[in-house]
Amino acid sequence: MEFLSATQIVLAVLARFWPVWVAMAIVLGASFWFKKKLGLYGQLFDSGVGIAGVVICFFWLFTAIFANRVAPFDPLGQIPVMKDALPGAIDANSGLAYLFGGDKLARDVFSRMIYGSRIVLAIAPLATGFALMVGITLGLPAGYYGGKIDSFLSFLANLVLAFPVILLFYLLVTPGIMDTPIPFAMAGLFFLFPIIFFCTLFYTRFKNRPERLYLLLGLTLLFGGWVYIGLVFNADPFGIVKMDPNELNIFVAVVFASSPGVFRIVRGLVMDIKTRDYVAAAQTRGESPWYIMLWEILPNARGPLIVDACLRIGYTTILLGTLGYFGLGLAPESPDWGTAIKDASRLLRSFIHPALPPTIALMTFVLGLNLLADALREQSMKD
Repeated sequence: MEFLSATQIVLAVLARFWPVWVAMAIVLGASFWFKKKLGLYGQLFDSGVGIAGVVICFFWLFTAIFANRVAPFDPLGQIPVMKDALPGAIDANSGLAYLFGGDKLARDVFSRMIYGSRIVLAIAPLATGFALMVGITLGLPAGYYGGKIDSFLSFLANLVLAFPVILLFYLLVTPGIMDTPIPFAMAGLFFLFPIIFFCTLFYTRFKNRPERLYLLLGLTLLFGGWVYIGLVFNADPFGIVKMDPNELNIFVAVVFASSPGVFRIVRGLVMDIKTRDYVAAAQTRGESPWYIMLWEILPNARGPLIVDACLRIGYTTILLGTLGYFGLGLAPESPDWGTAIKDASRLLRSFIHPALPPTIALMTFVLGLNLLADALREQSMKD
């Protein structure tokens, strides 16, 4: 069996990422050129920390988008002679190399790392977004009204937060729970919150402009209903919006575990902001409570929420890796980074251990999110 040298491996890896380099050059170049017109995102390019965070996050985003072009092999494909192959081993039939070697099932470690980014970027940001919708929708009235509403919702949030996170996830993604209707019932409940949020948002803003209101409500219900039936019932007629049952269970578990934390942050922000003069002015104008919450209070709480979202995506990524390492949730053959680390942990090798690439991938993605959160925090403090 022929092998590539260390230099050839490095050059080959860099060459495989050519679509990522091109996309990053275009996007980052345009971002630098128009940064003064891009608001908070453009301000990130005024600091080295912000640039580093944006570059790392864009790298993994475009890697996930162009995974089928970057990865030389099918992540589930097996070539028997490449079992436990050393890095740079060349497949005689295709002429392509296992750049980071092969695992114990003769699968390409490099290709699995690349396709693993798709799973992480499909679950972590989207689940965090849904958790934000749930936390914001419940946190706004709890902080604004107070009283019994606040006491009841805070009790529910504290009840969930009282469970250790790993134990909570273990209970939610074990096969016994996954085979019951519970995850689908929870998904049906949680996925209603974005629809409710945006319908309320548009109604409070445009209730006196019916032509605009009906259009926005119609689009929200049409698009939201399409996503809803695709995710919850796996019944998208176009086959675009869908999620495997294993991924749906983890998705629901992330939303369930993250929502109380978002709720407490939003509640605290609302309790502080509702005492400001511009809120009192809106109340004097006779604005409805939900208008004040959504259009006066929430925009002024966006800074901490954006920072929290970045950090929460990083926490979710680590949690997905932990669940994959313990073999929970995703299918055993999944190329996600946690499963890849678990599969490689029993293989002894002194040169580019198979567990190293997915570990570095997970570490760098979380690092990029943390740097991005730090830069956003600095900018929000300036504002």
